[in-house]
Amino acid sequence: MKLPVQTNNPDVGFQIAPMIDVVFVILVFFMSLAAQIRIEQILQTKLPGVSVAGTSTEFVDEQILQIDEAGEVTLNDEAFDSVASRDLPQLTNTLGQLKASSDAAKSKLVVTLISHPDSPYFRTIDVLNALAVAGVTNVTFTAESEEF
Repeated sequence: MKLPVQTNNPDVGFQIAPMIDVVFVILVFFMSLAAQIRIEQILQTKLPGVSVAGTSTEFVDEQILQIDEAGEVTLNDEAFDSVASRDLPQLTNTLGQLKASSDAAKSKLVVTLISHPDSPYFRTIDVLNALAVAGVTNVTFTAESEEF
């Protein structure tokens, strides 16, 4: 007589225990998320966004004028005119062009004048006259520099 063959995969039906576990985990996740949202509302935190400036930012165009002990004038490390020239036509022309370009760009032209302590006094006056002829009004003047 033959015995019926038993299979190792009996039909166990629908397993509800794993489904309850999954639903419980999702429930815990949403409950903890809801608690965080409530805390954020209590703190009244503002996230960064687009800020509007009350005033416009002004850009400055700074040029460095130097006078060495021999009276040679340099603008941004470029020599202009001869030492004997009192009118400084090249420097005046270049300063006028710088002033016109900064006015066109709506930026402020600032010239820093660095005069060596042993430079002739009349040379400083010559440079200041060239600045006045060019229309440069924002001038910072110093008598010494660490560069000399």
